[in-house]
Amino acid sequence: MEFKRCSGILMPISSLPGGYGIGSMGKPARDFVDFLTRAGQTIWQILPVGPTGYADSPYQSCSAFAGNPYFIDLDLLAADGLLTKKDYANINWGGDAAKVDYGTLYEKRFTVLRKAYHNFMRQRPVPGYDTPYSDDWYRFQFLSSDWLPDYCLYMAIKEDNGMVDWQQWPRALRVREPEALARFRAEHAEEIEFWAFLQYEFDRQWRSLHAYAKSKGIAIMGDIPIYVAADSADAWAGRELFETDAEGKPRRVAGCPPDYFAADGQLWGNP
Repeated sequence: MEFKRCSGILMPISSLPGGYGIGSMGKPARDFVDFLTRAGQTIWQILPVGPTGYADSPYQSCSAFAGNPYFIDLDLLAADGLLTKKDYANINWGGDAAKVDYGTLYEKRFTVLRKAYHNFMRQRPVPGYDTPYSDDWYRFQFLSSDWLPDYCLYMAIKEDNGMVDWQQWPRALRVREPEALARFRAEHAEEIEFWAFLQYEFDRQWRSLHAYAKSKGIAIMGDIPIYVAADSADAWAGRELFETDAEGKPRRVAGCPPDYFAADGQLWGNP
């Protein structure tokens, strides 16, 4: 096997300019791909693209499979007729355009994305059906069926409980009692579908960006967290994969022994 030397640049999607508060997968990302081509580079290394939780670290994600809704490009949603420019262009996304204000993003971004979701629900009416869907939507649902339902349910419950850690939820939901989950699904069906819509749009934009980079000869090199986060849909829905007790609390958590950076070692909290 022959190997060829190559080089590239590390650029987190969040650090791209022009994304209304944070970098996005639209024109700013394509502009960076074009820059890499002009610079003679062949690799774009990114940081993890999963949804961030408290402290907004890409290495503590509430899902090992989902994409970060913040990276959904609003201009692309507008091009699809899901938003108008006035829905987002005049919003104050933070005091410093060179920095990401995650508090402001959390307060304002989802309001805009919910507008896009409601417009999505009204698009392409089919006689006899209240909610039309494209074949692409069903394809995404099918290909994501191993993780998407649990993730969307997790996010809807989390939202309904003030975004606290799932280990602080009411016991019936925390330990996934079937009757409690079925009741919640029935009462919050639209909220659950909203989170599915976000992943659908992320997937569409990510695949489009990936194809564009490939057409320019640029390979995207990803990065993933070492461990699954404790407060995640994965730890909540896949408890049998982790060392937990009957209440879902981890029996042991990850960390590292004392070293040059931390005399007492580090306790990361990952199950």
